[in-house]
Amino acid sequence: MSAPTPDADGATEARAALEAVRAEIGKAVVGQDPVVTGLVIALLCRGHVLLEGVPGVAKTLLVRALAAAVELETKRVQFTPDLMPSDVTGSLVFDARTSGFSFQPGPVFTNLLLADEINRTPPKTQASLLEAMEERQVTVDGTARHLPEPFLVAATQNPVEYEGTYPLPEAQLDRFLLKLNVSLPPRDDEIALLSRHARGFDPRDLSAAGLHPVAGPAQLDAARSAVAGTSVSPEIAAYIVDVCRATRDSPSLSLGASPRGATALLSTARAWAWLTGRDYVIPDDVKALALPTLRHRVQLRPEAEMEGVTPDAVLTSLLARVPVPR
Repeated sequence: MSAPTPDADGATEARAALEAVRAEIGKAVVGQDPVVTGLVIALLCRGHVLLEGVPGVAKTLLVRALAAAVELETKRVQFTPDLMPSDVTGSLVFDARTSGFSFQPGPVFTNLLLADEINRTPPKTQASLLEAMEERQVTVDGTARHLPEPFLVAATQNPVEYEGTYPLPEAQLDRFLLKLNVSLPPRDDEIALLSRHARGFDPRDLSAAGLHPVAGPAQLDAARSAVAGTSVSPEIAAYIVDVCRATRDSPSLSLGASPRGATALLSTARAWAWLTGRDYVIPDDVKALALPTLRHRVQLRPEAEMEGVTPDAVLTSLLARVPVPR
């Protein structure tokens, strides 16, 4: 029996480190395991995440805990109606000492940007993130300035309070790799949460809660390389295409998933397969990630919305009908 290759050892170490990240975030956040997994998958796929949930379900805490566990620099922007694009990207500032203009970087120049309540700022400011999210750079006064690596935007929005908000357009929603619904925790998890607070847990002081970095750039690079090497058979690729094409033919949807949605589903299914210990993708990986990857890329018809149909319900129905490769 041959010894494991150094690459295999590195991938195994990276998988263990990312499993430790999920456990480390659990020290601060209770009852949100699917969301934690989604954030880790986004890191592996170099994608961005939209977190949607009512106030008080730890959306901001999740992002802060992720940054603490993976040793990432993080910055937070509270999106408000008066926020300007330059408040996010940075701007040219006059320097009296040199009698010239110098670039002052905005908060987007970080590893993990928390865009809090992104739908509370006007479309002009929302659009300032488009180039950063897609090209990993910011262009100011004709000069492109590259963002640090890794770079991830984690944006939050409230699904129940729409007064004074600006819904994200489809073009920007499509830039998010995943839309994760942060739900209310089950009763037992909520009791555990209160017990932690009763023992003195302070969500503003994560270091006191015992959170510390358990993964770094080396493990993240090794994990991304391993995910990129996860094999996808022609049958699985065809299955992903069939799922996405089914959304375009659904009578309940006015907008289906684009080819970008199909490539996103391929990436997230690969990452989930690798996290679960396989170097190949199976149909269950596609099914597991179809909802968070596609729910924000489809649009309901008005009549379906009036009947109480949800994107998740439509996608679940389609997954049950699309033939699964053997």
